[in-house]
Amino acid sequence: MASASSVQVVASNLRLEDVVEVIGKVKSRPKEMVNPKIETGEVEIELKEIKTLATAQELPFDMGLDELKVSLPTLLDYRSLSLRHPKNRAIFKVQETIISAFRESLKKQGFTEIQVPTIVPTTTEGGAQVFKIKYFNHDAFLAQSPQLYKQIMVGVFERVFTLAHAYRAEPSITTRHMTEYLGLDAEMGFIDSFEDITATVEIVIRDILKKIEEENREELKLFSASLPKLSAKIPRLKMRETQEIIFKRTGRDNRKEPDLEPEDEREICRYTLEQYGSELVFITHYPTQKRPFYTYPDPKNPEFSLSFDLLGRGLEWVTGGQRINDYQMLVDHIKKWGNKPEDFDIYLQAFEYGMPPEGGFCLGVERITMQILGLENIREASLFPRDMERIDVRLVKREKK
Repeated sequence: MASASSVQVVASNLRLEDVVEVIGKVKSRPKEMVNPKIETGEVEIELKEIKTLATAQELPFDMGLDELKVSLPTLLDYRSLSLRHPKNRAIFKVQETIISAFRESLKKQGFTEIQVPTIVPTTTEGGAQVFKIKYFNHDAFLAQSPQLYKQIMVGVFERVFTLAHAYRAEPSITTRHMTEYLGLDAEMGFIDSFEDITATVEIVIRDILKKIEEENREELKLFSASLPKLSAKIPRLKMRETQEIIFKRTGRDNRKEPDLEPEDEREICRYTLEQYGSELVFITHYPTQKRPFYTYPDPKNPEFSLSFDLLGRGLEWVTGGQRINDYQMLVDHIKKWGNKPEDFDIYLQAFEYGMPPEGGFCLGVERITMQILGLENIREASLFPRDMERIDVRLVKREKK
């Protein structure tokens, strides 16, 4: 056993983040020394022995504060350290709950978990926001989503889900976009209608919020966060109907626009909270031409699609819709969207040999985390965020080396 003086010498030289091994007796703290702000606030250790296992250099900022008083870029520059702070750590405890609740909810509903590739031979969603890579002597892409593989696997398991990283070459820096994000994706076959998909999404969202309420009360307290209010059934509004409501409320006329503006999304969430007591709302029937080629047009009005976004507190949480399951119709759409059917051979093969009516959805886990905790920037909800200025370190720093 170490002497009291040697213990005192070691302890007096310790700095924040030094790693130590201690031997001692765990005791209740005196009443006046109880600290309710920390997990171990009701106990203390009467030291008998202490050993330093690793020493830490001088810290770039004070880790002992309730809030780290530094800018987001600095937090990300020192990500390995800043993630240790209780408040930052709490973000990813909530995120873990979101992911596990998603998985549990879908397994309960008969879904099978699958794993899909992220190096793909062609673009999934079309457009220019793709990362083209050299694959030996060929071109390939980082997947924009696991969409095509999800649909293929409906023909195998009927109901599937996956947790997949997706990549978008977003040429802008915003508080709600990153170039890499984690999608919680699901796809289901033998649907009777478009409503089957939104109903499944609603079950999943309610299960996620319930599990957070049960398991993350302390984490929510750290952020003074509350879970979003929900009505008995999440409201459904068509996109054009939504734009009309916004015009009447604000005078802002976006009634001919092909999508909702960010301020429109915030305004319609304010409206549904007032009218329905719900901070979440499904917006449906986006213009067919503005959705990916595999999205099913509404048979009653093919200009609009059987697609939806679930908005929560003014931001998209979930996107999804019914898919085209007819082989020839799918080929025609691929051509109409400016793509070549031969680039989708494996995908089309699944439909050539029969595919049931089906649809699916994707939850953006970082966005949901951000909205539930009231974070100001989506990068706070990503362990190691990627954007056009950063891959772990700022790219500007890398160029200077």
